[in-house]
Amino acid sequence: MNGKEGIINIVNQINGILTRIEDQLYKAPLAIYNGSSIGQHFRHIYDFFRCLARGAAQQTVDYAQRDRDVRIEQDPLFAMTAFGQELEYLLTLEEYTPVKVRGDFSIQNDATRPEYPSSLGREITFLHDHAVHHLAIIKIGLQIEAPELIKDHTFGVAPSTVKFRQQEA
Repeated sequence: MNGKEGIINIVNQINGILTRIEDQLYKAPLAIYNGSSIGQHFRHIYDFFRCLARGAAQQTVDYAQRDRDVRIEQDPLFAMTAFGQELEYLLTLEEYTPVKVRGDFSIQNDATRPEYPSSLGREITFLHDHAVHHLAIIKIGLQIEAPELIKDHTFGVAPSTVKFRQQEA
């Protein structure tokens, strides 16, 4: 499996929740998240997909320049459509294409922001791993609020962890 297949799997996992979650739960502030919502976590994952898509065209990826579109954190079907559009574009990219990634390590607005060499394939790998991390956080909220929505035991679990657990069983 390559990186593109990996993000297809991630978007399939995302869609599996987005098609079944109630709008109210999706956008409700949850105590377990200190008042953030499940929708905000999905929006955050989406923002990184969007940043890579936009950055690929400019050959410089800047994950700090996120759109933070509230429609994605409020409407699961809108979010599903948005993920589909970004995925469709990302699947057209050549993974070996070089890009620069702009770092953001300071809370000061005037801080120098270094750029590091990377490739679209490396950044697709990052998208996958970042999404798994946030899906694990989403899973925590779902386990408390709507455990019936978690049908896939691999939701929010890294492939390496799934394989490790299978070997240990």
